[in-house]
Amino acid sequence: MANHSCCLWSFLPFVSFLFLFPCVNSVHFKIPRFNPEATSILYEGDARPFVGYVEFNDISYLCRVGRVSYSRDVPIWDSRTNQVADFTTRFSFNIDTHGKTLSDYAAGLAFFLAPVGFEIPPNSAGGFLGLFNTTTSDSSRNQIVLVEFDTYSNSEWDPPVQKSERHRLLSWEFSSSLEIKTTDEGKKRKRNKMIVVLVVLLSILMIVVTISFVFFRRWKKMKEEREERVNLTSINDDLERGAGPRRFSYNDLVVATNNFSNQRKLGEGGFGAVFKGYFNDSDTTVAVKKIARGSRQGRKEYITEIKIISRLRHRNLVQLLGWCHDGGEFLLVYDFMPNGSLDSHLFGKKTPINWPCRYKIARGLASALLYLHEEWEQCVVHRDIKSSNVMLDSSFNVKLGDFGLARLMDHELGPLTTGLAGTLGYMAPEYIRTGRASKASDVYSFGIVALEIATGRRSVDPIEENSQIGLVEWVWHLYGTGNLLSVVDERLHAEFDEEQIECLMIVGLWCAHPDSSLRPSIRQAIQVLDFDVALPNLPLEMPVPTYQYHQRIATRTSSTIETLVTDSNLGIEP
Repeated sequence: MANHSCCLWSFLPFVSFLFLFPCVNSVHFKIPRFNPEATSILYEGDARPFVGYVEFNDISYLCRVGRVSYSRDVPIWDSRTNQVADFTTRFSFNIDTHGKTLSDYAAGLAFFLAPVGFEIPPNSAGGFLGLFNTTTSDSSRNQIVLVEFDTYSNSEWDPPVQKSERHRLLSWEFSSSLEIKTTDEGKKRKRNKMIVVLVVLLSILMIVVTISFVFFRRWKKMKEEREERVNLTSINDDLERGAGPRRFSYNDLVVATNNFSNQRKLGEGGFGAVFKGYFNDSDTTVAVKKIARGSRQGRKEYITEIKIISRLRHRNLVQLLGWCHDGGEFLLVYDFMPNGSLDSHLFGKKTPINWPCRYKIARGLASALLYLHEEWEQCVVHRDIKSSNVMLDSSFNVKLGDFGLARLMDHELGPLTTGLAGTLGYMAPEYIRTGRASKASDVYSFGIVALEIATGRRSVDPIEENSQIGLVEWVWHLYGTGNLLSVVDERLHAEFDEEQIECLMIVGLWCAHPDSSLRPSIRQAIQVLDFDVALPNLPLEMPVPTYQYHQRIATRTSSTIETLVTDSNLGIEP
């Protein structure tokens, strides 16, 4: 199954760009009305030209950035004389707030000057104005002059609720002048010699850099391959001595899956496919995950999953039966789950699950998470809890699977810096912001699944057409108005225990609280689900997420979301 990853909690900043370059010419252009056929203007991001105007952005649920830039270099200074250009610019624009109140406005737009080649940074929407992100916002390398046309009074962080505006550029005029003093012939010759020397030096530098880059890439690849061989050897040595998962030969798995035929395929994702297998000698049906050849990320997840899940033993975790990494093929063998994944029953065409079974599933998932967070020798942060990773055996008992993104940490340690990876709709806001996974971010994901179980709605689907309200906001609103039962899945046909379903949804909201410090531990959530303690008193309105400044981090992946397609359909019948 495919994961869709994106930026959350800040919406729709729009930017107008001007390229700058240190040369010695004046520039003038005047665009009273935009023409889509004109070649003097570049449109990037969401910006689109129409007759008479430019539309900067789409109106959607996602953070959007659009920009318009002049297609030619614009000089601002003469490198020989250090003379600076004078310039004047005029432009008219329209901001349509759709009749919203001031508190609901989005982030506005900005006119800015930047060096040639400046690109829209990833994850730069909202309060970052399309110019910065968490990695670059404090960088001394930022050489940008900008004028912001802000429609929302931001604190340090962009407002974390979904906001949108429509921005249009109607006209644009720009003039610059740069007077250059003439030089004598001697200075010209001297300048030409310097240019020749610089060109030679730059050419040599480029050759050195290119060679260094090639050698670095080769060294890095050899290092990764060496580490992979060490890890695989370690897996063989550690697991083959134990009584747990065993090593399968590739030929055995070829026979069991009928040579990985399409008729045996259960599901497919970005890093491989899952097949149904059968061993005649033991009369056993299994699920075989085959990692796609050439997928380095898939092999990393393969190693991580074996090292973690092979050591775990719990009734609510998928059991790893064995592994294979022969001849460059990487495969994992699991117990076959006849009832497939939870999402196929909640959102697919399979027969809906009745309420007692749903409550048992929620309780079983919580039990699996309690084992991972508190009961095993180390804390396991799963990082990808979602309904498609909740597998169901023949009795609809929960088996949590797909540990390819999981990380180990000591029980007493706080959030773990992991880089951002996961699935849209299930990632906690502070995890998106900081890249730090924790038990609290897993609890948030559990809360989302709990709400999906009760409502029968996907966390990422809009509640209504053209609506910007997500599942948590919608349920919290109805909780505040006293209409919580109106969100219950209609396919239950009102056949449910009102006390239980109200309990599950309130616990779901509690676990999905925007402030991680106000979420329960999974043990506390279980106590409420078991009716050992009273329901929590939640605010009637959904709170706004808050972040501490010192929690900001800059990691290799903090400015981009890894799009990791994790596929855990270990038992979906074709």
